[in-house]
Amino acid sequence: MSALGRRINQLRLAKGDSLQDLANAVGVSKAHIWELEKGRTDNPAMALVTRLADHFDVTVSYLVGEEIEGSNENPNLQRMFRQARALDERDRETLDALLQSFLRRKEPG
Repeated sequence: MSALGRRINQLRLAKGDSLQDLANAVGVSKAHIWELEKGRTDNPAMALVTRLADHFDVTVSYLVGEEIEGSNENPNLQRMFRQARALDERDRETLDALLQSFLRRKEPG
């Protein structure tokens, strides 16, 4: 399950919404919400992600799992993120390229 799917599921259950309730609220099918929660839909439309965030009263960053300052995040990741903010644009691009290289190595295939 993706970070987005996990968050949608947690927020939906906490709010007491059924799959159909959420689907009706954001204007998609119940099956589409189920696919999102299970991580079976890649790259949902930004408009849908925004409607979901609005429905749950959270930020888009939180919904997609990019709020590094969250209380549940690893302190080392928080530290690295804070340090990366201090880098100039060229160094951040280099750091991003290195990170993408590491992620590609982990991909099955």
